[in-house]
Amino acid sequence: MTAVMTSTPAAILFDLGGTLDSDGVAWKDRFHALLAREGHDVPREAFDPAFYAADDALVGRIPRDLSFRETVRLLSEGLTGRLGISGAGERLADRFASESENVLRSRAGLLRKIRATHRLGVVSNFYGNLERVLSDVGLGDFFETAIDSEVVGFGKPDARIFRAALGALGVAEGDALFVGDSKARDMEGARGIGMRHVWLRQGNGASPCCQDDRVISRLDELCEVVS
Repeated sequence: MTAVMTSTPAAILFDLGGTLDSDGVAWKDRFHALLAREGHDVPREAFDPAFYAADDALVGRIPRDLSFRETVRLLSEGLTGRLGISGAGERLADRFASESENVLRSRAGLLRKIRATHRLGVVSNFYGNLERVLSDVGLGDFFETAIDSEVVGFGKPDARIFRAALGALGVAEGDALFVGDSKARDMEGARGIGMRHVWLRQGNGASPCCQDDRVISRLDELCEVVS
């Protein structure tokens, strides 16, 4: 479902993982799929806790100038180590990073077009090195602000992380739009401060958090929504 908005937002804020780097597929699900392609059919009840533990282990523990590829490598090795899968961490990280970089770099055309009429920012629950990651893939200059949960001290869906981005841009909640893939963190967080939101998701299994939510399955559909 896509729809044209009744008024044009002054600013558009994006999530990173699952939004800018893939069309609605979270890092956890991408890693699980990559492991399956490697021949490791790990049940979700074992995989999910291992992923969350590996993810949490990086928060606040890596330099703010750590590269995207090194970040992914640390996450992948932490994940495979917790799962007891030897020898796959680096290979898995390389595939994940390559896929992400290809998608992120392909967003340049879309972001260039949207930036002509909107101010842009990123709001992400990340590890402290969000700005370095955006720079690594050539997207840093598209965004006037990049709010990293580890840097500001609170993450989505906390209203403060969204307001930090709006404050940096000097834009009111009602004049901004948030685009993300997580219903609980992105959609409900934006709704909580009265900011319009577009849900980037795969499949039709879940209902929008708001009756008039804009829902897209590819990020390049965003131009139709905000035009």
